Amino acid sequence: MSELTYEDFKQRINIQEVLQDAGYRLNRKDGIRNPSNNRTYEDFMQRIIIQELLHDSGYRMNRKDGIRYPSYVRLDSNGRRIRGDKFIVTRNGLCCFQPPEQRNYNIISFIKEHPHFFAEYTPGMSKDRLVNLVCNRLLNQPMTERNTRVLDPEKHNSPFNAGDYEWQSFDRGNWESQKKFYPYFKNRGINLATQRLFADSFFLTTKQRTDGKRYTNLSFLLVLPGKPDEKVGLEERSRPNQEGKMVYKGMAAGSNATQGIWIGNPEHMALPEVRNVYWFESALDAMAFCQLNASTLNMEDSVFVSTGGSPSQQQFKGMIAETPTATHHLCFDRDRAGQVFAINFALTHAGREFSSYLSKAGNLIVQDCSEGYQRHEIAMEPFDFKKVTASLGINALKPDLEDAVLKYMEMGDGYLQEMYMNRRDNYEISRTDGATNKEELEKMENDLHAISKALQMLSRSGTPAMGNIIYEPTAEGYKDWNDQLLDKRMETEEKELDDWEISGRATLNRALSDLPEINPEHIRTGLYDEADHEAVRKRIERAEKVVQSFEVNDKGMPDKGFQEMYEIQEELARLETDITNSLSGMREEYQPRFHR
Repeated sequence: MSELTYEDFKQRINIQEVLQDAGYRLNRKDGIRNPSNNRTYEDFMQRIIIQELLHDSGYRMNRKDGIRYPSYVRLDSNGRRIRGDKFIVTRNGLCCFQPPEQRNYNIISFIKEHPHFFAEYTPGMSKDRLVNLVCNRLLNQPMTERNTRVLDPEKHNSPFNAGDYEWQSFDRGNWESQKKFYPYFKNRGINLATQRLFADSFFLTTKQRTDGKRYTNLSFLLVLPGKPDEKVGLEERSRPNQEGKMVYKGMAAGSNATQGIWIGNPEHMALPEVRNVYWFESALDAMAFCQLNASTLNMEDSVFVSTGGSPSQQQFKGMIAETPTATHHLCFDRDRAGQVFAINFALTHAGREFSSYLSKAGNLIVQDCSEGYQRHEIAMEPFDFKKVTASLGINALKPDLEDAVLKYMEMGDGYLQEMYMNRRDNYEISRTDGATNKEELEKMENDLHAISKALQMLSRSGTPAMGNIIYEPTAEGYKDWNDQLLDKRMETEEKELDDWEISGRATLNRALSDLPEINPEHIRTGLYDEADHEAVRKRIERAEKVVQSFEVNDKGMPDKGFQEMYEIQEELARLETDITNSLSGMREEYQPRFHR
């Protein structure tokens, strides 16, 4: 296979990408050729590449395919490829198509034909409006507000309104009220005690659609950390279907998912007084975590928050500002995304101004603009939170655990469990008998807190403390805390049958078997004739067609198989070069005879 040329690079990479990769940022003070509202489709097509759009819509590059015809695939919740859901980028890099359909999509037609891929889309909106919203976002140029004709503009632009819903609370003292929540929690393994613990933080909400149909979801209220009484959205989960699967999860219309977070606060503590903040990607994970660790968690000084999915820096900053002295426990999913979220939190907590993304090679790219510009590329496998943060220069946060906590941690988990129970009983007796003064009670309470903190630290093997940050993922083998509660381990990705059976070398050799061969004696001596040149040319053409067929059509060829086919192509290319050079030398040496 021929190498990519400079012309290929010029067609597939624009100068803006190169400047951004080199550390330069767009200066919004300077003018642009077209204001954002007047930018044309031609501008978008010149400045946005189809690969960027595919990545934004949820597709990931499939490394088993060749770079000449890159393909993008969608992954399931377990990180495995969804068979049959694939887009191939054309050779010029300007379009893509979805096999077996040969229709090409540029960035404009791709958005219009697949509007549901993009967060900006709402049913009934103009496709041209959607193109402008998506493309301007990718160009980091927000659209200025204007009146746009859409079928339902009020729905499109209106913020979350709690008055649009009927609310049903979980009444701790009313069994009939509690029964309504049972179907939503049953398959998640969340028991009644945990539901009662967080009863003030979830609801059943019912909304009537314009067609008269009503739907009810389990809803977790989103608030602003600085304004906990202000409702800004809902994290929603539908009732499971007959197979036990939730058919819907997402955010209510108009939710402020950028700043709003769910806060589970069993003791109704003022946030500035909170000592421990536990971070999750969903409220159900937070509840599962509490159920799993009920014996060691100190609920009296802890809150539990959910970002409702991919967290934003605004969510981090809002909560950090309201809990300045708290220890933050990062309990995000044990997958690559969750690991990146934890690193982003550490950077935000350290006051860094940054952007981060995963490269095609799977490395984390951090562009730190806090002081000048620094670009870090960090290998994520094997993942070590402590080492990664140290490489980013944020390991200077010194552990500020109390001496008592450090002392108790040295005693070991088993002994501390019994100590905690005995001292808690003594504290409760002393508090109720009235014979113990306030100073002694306070000392006993602080001692209990130190033991509880030590137990929390010791109960998570391999949990590194980093000042006010503790990386606290699930146990090995579980993706999230709800899976751990259900003992639902991540499936080990096994090779498919085709991966074992299909040999790239054997496949390509069979495809070339009916073609004339190069004379083996000529290969040995290095002296070739025109028949050899014609034979190698035909074999190269056939090989290119076969490889392209496997790249374009998903036929189950494994990575190793593709490498074997590419190696054969390289062997044929080298052989062609040798034959051409040999014949050229002969022509120069015997030029009169060749002219005759």
